[in-house]
Order: sequence, then C-alpha cells, then structure tokens
Amino acid sequence: MDRVDTIVRAGTVITMDGDSPAQGHIVDGAIAVRNGVIVDVGRAADINGRTVADRYLGTPDDIAIPGLINAHQHLTGDRLIRSMIPDDLAPGRAIFEWAVPTHAAHRPDDDELSATLSLVEAATNGITFTVEAGTVAHPERVLAAFERVGVGGTLGSWGWDVAGEPWAGTVDEVLERQRVMLALTEHHPLVGGWVTLVGHDLMSDELVAAASELAIEHNTHLTFHLSPTSSDPEQYLARTGERPATHLDRLGVLGPHVLVAHGVYLDDDEVQLILDRESALAYCPWAYLRLGQGVTSAGRHVEFRARGGRVALGCDAENAGDAIDILATAALTAGLAKDVAVDPTVFTAHDALSMATIEGARACGVADTRGSLAVGKRADIVLLDTTGPEWVPRSPDPVLQMIWASDGRCVRDVIVGDRDVVRDGRPVAVDMDELAIEAQAAHDRLVRDAGLG
Repeated sequence: MDRVDTIVRAGTVITMDGDSPAQGHIVDGAIAVRNGVIVDVGRAADINGRTVADRYLGTPDDIAIPGLINAHQHLTGDRLIRSMIPDDLAPGRAIFEWAVPTHAAHRPDDDELSATLSLVEAATNGITFTVEAGTVAHPERVLAAFERVGVGGTLGSWGWDVAGEPWAGTVDEVLERQRVMLALTEHHPLVGGWVTLVGHDLMSDELVAAASELAIEHNTHLTFHLSPTSSDPEQYLARTGERPATHLDRLGVLGPHVLVAHGVYLDDDEVQLILDRESALAYCPWAYLRLGQGVTSAGRHVEFRARGGRVALGCDAENAGDAIDILATAALTAGLAKDVAVDPTVFTAHDALSMATIEGARACGVADTRGSLAVGKRADIVLLDTTGPEWVPRSPDPVLQMIWASDGRCVRDVIVGDRDVVRDGRPVAVDMDELAIEAQAAHDRLVRDAGLG
C-alpha cells in the first residue's frame, strides 16, 4: 500500500482536467496528496484499495473542486473603508475623494491588516490564488498577509510616472521599486512577484516598455489597468493618435506575459492585437456594473474567449466589486453573456466554472501547477458543503447548482498545498474575532485621519 499524507473524499470530484475520467466528474471520488502535491485522483474505492493515508478529509455529501483563481484584486486601501464609497458618484470622484485620501492615511500595519482581511474572505470563498492589483506602499506587509493566511498569488508594487499625480516617480524610481519587489518574492513557495503598473494613461511610453522588458527578463508577468471606461481610449488618441492596445503593441509591450486588467473598451483592431500577441484579460463584471461603466454595451470578453483568447475572472476592489467571491462572479459572467447576446446557448455554468479555475490559471500563467485536480499539481482543493437549503434537492448536474443556486458561502474546507487554510468555514491561521476588532479600530481611525467622516 502506498502511503500519503491526506486522502480527500467527496461524493463528486470535479477535476476540471480534460484528461480525467467522465469529463472531469468523478462520482464517489478521492484525491490523494503527498507533500502538498496531488499524487492520485480517481474513484475512492480504487484509491483506498492502493493507498493508505495519515488522515482522511471530506464526506459523501461534499463536492470537491480546484482552488478558484482571482485574477484582479486590490488588497490594500479600500478594504478598511469597505462599502463606504457611495455608488452614485460621478466618474473619478471615488478615486480622488475616497481612495487617494485613504491610501495616504494608511500605515504599514493597515496594509497588512487590509490584505489579511481580503485574503481571508477570498480563502473562505474558495479562492486559493489571487493576482494582487498593486499596492501603493509596503508590499512586504502584503506578502506577510499571504503567508499568514496561507494562500498563493502574486505581489505587485504599483508604479506610475505621470507628473502631478500622487506618489508618482521617475521611470528609474518605479523600475527600482519593481526590482525590490521581485527580489522580495524570489523563490517564495506561495507568492510570485509581478511587474505591476497602475496603467490607464498614467504610464509613459518609456516606463511601460521598460516594465515589459523587466517582466520578460525575470520570467514573470506584467499587469496594468486599461480601458475600463472610454476615458483611456480618448486620452491615448489625444496623446498618441492611437488607441491604447494599438499604441502599446507598437511599443512592443504586449505578449503572453501580459495580463490586461479590464479591457472593456476595445475596438476590433485591439481585440485582434491582444489575441495575436496572446496577452490575457482579467474580467471584473461586478465592478463595471457597480460603477456603471457600460460593460453590457461595450464589453467583448466572452467574444474574446470564444475566439481563443485567455480570460480570467476578478473581483477588483471592495468598493467596486465589494465581495471577493469568484463563484458569484462566475454566475454574473454567465448571466451577462446570455443576456447581452439575447441567446441562452452562448455560455453555460460549465463555461463559468472553467473560467474560475483552469482557464483563469491559464490566463495567469499558472496552469502547470493550479486550476485543476490532476496528478502532479499543487493540492489546492476546495470542499463544498452541500447540506444547505440551496443544495436541496440535489441536481444531477452539480455545476449548474453550484453556479446558479449557490456561491462562495458553501465552501467548508480549503487545502493549499500541504496546509489547511479553511476548516469548517473558518480560517485556520487567523482569529476572526480578534481580526474584526482590529479592523474596526483601524476603520474608525482611517475615516477620521482621511477626513471621510
């Protein structure tokens, strides 16, 4: 008998692995884990017949899925003033009247606290890999939050070089900050450093071209915000005579290493360029709806995916997307796709779950280790509790029920590698009662110090 650390058992194992039995659905399945890596996936009876474990996790009522991928999440700033920014502000006011003062009032402890809160919510909703959208300051404290919670992801230190903007730097200063951040995460087992710019039209041609070269040099990725509204195309056209993606491609920026956050306002040529260069998009539909940015009339993410493009789902900032819940985002993605096309056949719950897992991992360049339950991959495993009323009666298609009837709140247990991160719906390494007290105190102080009260 082969000995492993853990055998995870579930009534249904949804592998999201095209090479697994039953198109990725294994009834009465199990996953064997040794040293944080999946070493066997199949029917529980078969695995139990050849394997013995130090511990067993899961019940016949559970559904096991791969850890979910969040491709765009702000971990600092807005979290500590969550759901305070009004939802009826004119474009730009939320940034300059709320977000900028909040970041300015942040202390180093606030960055770690904010990131810890965000990653705890992510983990308890089944998200095991998060692309950080960039922190203004103290990336080492954000890294500490990743380590404390126990989930994986990317670390980014925001940079922009447009004169007159808050915290702007020279090209050399911004690039040096990126190098420091990359050194901080070198060989880290959980978190990889990404070159991260604020994007929009807040980066000079020199900066964005050099940032792309830096990412390639370090075999990592580059991410930045682009065209969530019509503002970026208008500004690029005024400054360069070209639309954003067209201009960035002429600079040699685009490539498989690039993850463009948003990309709502892309024209035909830009869509084709991003497809040709094999860059990816991070799609955050809750944010576009909350901010009224026109995704239903301008967004082309589903078309981009249908044409072979890599698209991942993101939740954005807590005052844009509010909830860090990729399953809820997946349901919205499916609903918008059907409704915009006025065609229920164009997109399914299965497509949505694929975007939340293996397709998201591909878009983020981590599909070799994450995104599916397959032998040799990291054991990022999520167990869904199906004893709640939203699961009664049980559908013969668990994906339909997961996407349309449930959300991240049905997550009970989460394993990331060789570590239990969530047990019985609660974070293992973080005392939520203490964290809530600390967060409320920080919130009250930030509101006062930032003049938001």
